[in-house]
This record gives sequence, C-alpha cells and structure tokens, in this order.
Amino acid sequence: MGLPWYRVHTVVLNDPGRLIAVHLMHTALVSGWAGSMALYELAVFDPSDPVLDPMWRQGMFVIPFMTRLGITKSWGGWSITGETVTNAGLWTIWHWVYWDLELFRDERTGKPSLDLPKIFGIHLFLSGVLCFAFGAFHVTGLFGPGIWISDPYGLTGKVQPVAPAWGAEGFDPFVPGGIASHHIAAGILGILAGLFHLSVRPPQRLYKGLRMGNVETVLSSSIAAVFLLLFVVAGTMWYGSAATPIELFGPTRYQWDQGFFQQEIDRRIRSSKAENLSLSEAWSKIPEKLAFYDYIGNNPAKGGLFRAGAMDNGDGIAVGWLGHAVFKDKEVVLVDEQGIVRADVPFRRAESKYSVEQVGVTVEFYGGELDGVSFSDPATVKKYARRAQLGEIFEFDRATLKSDGVFRSSPRGIDPDLDAQVEFGAFQKLGDPTTKRQVI
Repeated sequence: MGLPWYRVHTVVLNDPGRLIAVHLMHTALVSGWAGSMALYELAVFDPSDPVLDPMWRQGMFVIPFMTRLGITKSWGGWSITGETVTNAGLWTIWHWVYWDLELFRDERTGKPSLDLPKIFGIHLFLSGVLCFAFGAFHVTGLFGPGIWISDPYGLTGKVQPVAPAWGAEGFDPFVPGGIASHHIAAGILGILAGLFHLSVRPPQRLYKGLRMGNVETVLSSSIAAVFLLLFVVAGTMWYGSAATPIELFGPTRYQWDQGFFQQEIDRRIRSSKAENLSLSEAWSKIPEKLAFYDYIGNNPAKGGLFRAGAMDNGDGIAVGWLGHAVFKDKEVVLVDEQGIVRADVPFRRAESKYSVEQVGVTVEFYGGELDGVSFSDPATVKKYARRAQLGEIFEFDRATLKSDGVFRSSPRGIDPDLDAQVEFGAFQKLGDPTTKRQVI
C-alpha cells in the first residue's frame, strides 16, 4: 500500500542527515533569493534624493529591511547597500549523500531516529541565543550599528544605538527601546526553555497526546507559530510601529485615514503664526519631506491592491514642492474646512454661476519653489485647483520612467468599441437625455 501524495515528509522520517539537508536547502533558497534580490535592487536603486525619491517610492522590497538593521553602506562605497553570499547548497549536497549521521540514534535499537523533543530543545536554545545577542549587542550598539530610528513623522531617521526600555513604555509599539528589551527578555526565556527541554524528557501521556513523535505535527505547529508572527507583522505594517519606519517603508494607510501628516502641518503653521510669522515664513519652515507625505499619491490605498510596480512608475519622480496654494476671490479664501477648493469649473459656460473666470479667482503660493508667486490666469488657476485636491502640489518628472498617472490599474483612453453604446456629443448637457440634439 502506497502512501498518499501529501505524506511528503516520510522521505526524511528517522533520517537525521537528510532532514538537515532539507533545512539547509530551504535556508539556501531563502538566503539565495534575498541575496540575488538585494543585488538586483542595488542595480536599479537611485539613492540621490532620499526626500522626494525615497526607496519606498522606487518599489524597493529587500533594501528597507536591510536598512532598518543598520546596513546602509558597504566597502564598495554605496550609501545604502548590502550583499548576501551563501555556500549552503554545497553542505546540502553533502548531508543528502552522506545521510547516515550518528547524531541521533535510538538507544534501544541503535538505528537512526529523530529525537524530536531534543531537536526542539536544540532549536529553542540556539534561537534564544541569537535573539538575546541581537537585542543585547546589535540593537543596543554594544557590538553592532544599532537600528534605524526616526521620529513619528519620519523626518529625522538614521541608524543609531537603542537603549532597552524595561518599563511599561516598552510595550508601546512606537518606542524603539521595546525592540531591544523584548529581544533580550525573549532570548533569555528561549535559552532557559531550551536547556529545560534538553535536560527533561516529556511524560509518555503528554508525548502521545501532543503527538510529539510525528514529524508532520512538529512542522505544522511550527507553521502555526510563523503565521502568528505574520499576523503581528501585518498589524504593525498597517498601523505603523518603531520596527517599520515610514522613511523606509512609506506612510501607512492608517496614518492617511487619520489625517496624520496634515494635522502636524496645521499644528506647525499655527505655532509659527503664534510667533507672529507671516504665512510665507510659516510655510517655508515646513520640511519638504513632511509636505511630500501629505501628497495623495503616497497613500498606499491609491491605485488599489493590484497597482503594479513602483510608485514612481505611476505619477513620476518628484522633483520639487511648488508650495502651499491658497485660492482667493478678492479677500475670500475659496476652500472649506477640509481645504478643498469650492470654486466652480462648470461643464457648460451658459449654466455657470460661480466660475473661476466670472469671479476672478487667484492663487498664491507660500513656501516651496513658488513662494510668493501668484497667478490670476483662469487656465493656470484651474490647473492648480485640480492638483490641490491631491494634497500639497509637487512637480513630477514623468518622462524618465514614462510614468502614466497615479492610478496605475485604471484604463487608459477610450475603448474604440464603445461607439455602439454611446454617441459622443449627442446631448447638449452631459447625462441629460432630454437635451438630445435635433438633426436639421
């Protein structure tokens, strides 16, 4: 009787050497992919403008994870780089061919066998040592560079040592000290638990009840633990945390939903006005990076889940902040409490009641490249009014990458087969079937 197809793990049943070979091959595949992907990203990454063209707008995936661990430069002179080289494949072949290791043998029969509780203790001990070393040495800077630390608004980030936080503040996901303290505490716990499992055998009832002798039970429970960590990482990616700085990974959807950056900009403007500074001076003090976070094209929700490629491929490479646009009709500011321009750009001139042309709307810029510049030409005013709906106004280079707009998943142009359904220009007023043009 043959085994079912999903019983693939019987190949390594009671085979210590080949089990190690499988693990080494898995490690080689993961590290090999990470290394090759890092080399590819380094080949296409442009580090020249970390403010308006950061790594997260260029579609980098591996480099942000490398950078937050402190890998920001190499012997080759790169500003942000890394290299991964592995020879795990060689050792995989060796362990698969010379599989009859005497590492685990049944004391009663002398045959090779997998002592899974002992293997669990070994893994727990080694992972505890690694976890403790990372928190106590790498993160704290005692023997390592530290990690990437920034302020809540992603303005002052850099790699620096972190002191452990042992109080209640260590449980705050935005406190970097919790990363060091939790790794140290978890490492100590893992070391003690590993030594316990190496020295104490499980009782027979517990061994049979939890099926500790089944290699598939061990693997499935390991996958469950990995999925638990994935849920935690997904939550920190969504809401943000000290482990996912927005300078490396970009703003979160949650920050956008809460108007996080817009509130900080408003607070800084009010603070500057309280110091009797002019609007021009107040907006000139706003960091360009903070204004760029408030641009809607940096919202991870724009473009949908299926937006392909980097953000730069959508709306282009940002080259400069034009400034904060204020629209006025004489002395009246034509925006509502949410900063949305409320002047009309009518579809039909005959029905216009409050158009830009009739009222004489002007736009004036504060801060940025057009600081102090105003425009009264209706076409120019309407152009900036439309762009102001997307947050702060930026100039983009769309020619370099042949960028085609913010919403990369949206269709381009008009379907040529649409004429059978819609006759363009058939109605005097769009959407009103009672205004159908009469043929004379």
